[in-house]
Amino acid sequence: MSAEDSLAITLFSEIMASDQLVRSQLSKALPKGMELSHFSVLNHLAHQGVERSPAQLARLFSVTKGAMTNTLGKLEMAGYVHIRPDWDDARKKKVALSVAGRNARDHAVRAVEPVFDSIINKLGVDKIKTTLPILRELRTALS
Repeated sequence: MSAEDSLAITLFSEIMASDQLVRSQLSKALPKGMELSHFSVLNHLAHQGVERSPAQLARLFSVTKGAMTNTLGKLEMAGYVHIRPDWDDARKKKVALSVAGRNARDHAVRAVEPVFDSIINKLGVDKIKTTLPILRELRTALS
């Protein structure tokens, strides 16, 4: 095994371990009944402020259309999103954040803030600011 192979394995092992840990901590902190996938979709819709199709959301989150349909169905049942036909193409749908969805997302953000604050306090703002461009570049290289 070359030094580059070993470096790549170590890098991805650290990323995967960190991913597992952050998912676990966030899942525990989220309000009862809200899954990480629900929070992710609500947060995206809140930040974008525009409707998205289920297919667009599935691509964005790198999940199957079926998985996204399942998540959106749960969010719609909770009243967190509105799903309507696409007026330009009746075969498609559009998803928008509801007022209840924005409130649920805001409540969830407050619930997970201590997790984020803890990480920022442990690592420091400067280290996080230095790391973000590298992580973005890695994500871009992988996509």
